[in-house]
Amino acid sequence: MGTSPWKKSSRSGGQNQCVEARTTEGRFQVRDSKLGPDSPVLTLEAADWAGFLAIAKR
Repeated sequence: MGTSPWKKSSRSGGQNQCVEARTTEGRFQVRDSKLGPDSPVLTLEAADWAGFLAIAKR
């Protein structure tokens, strides 16, 4: 498994004020798009990512 490119939320409206996500080695990573490559990266297991998405959708 490789690392996918960063994807920004479609709700960011082209702005650089959102989170970006990607998959890597079977895990999910998120970062702050405002900080770009300098952003800390949070790596989550699949179950944690599903929980994150469930909360974000509320």
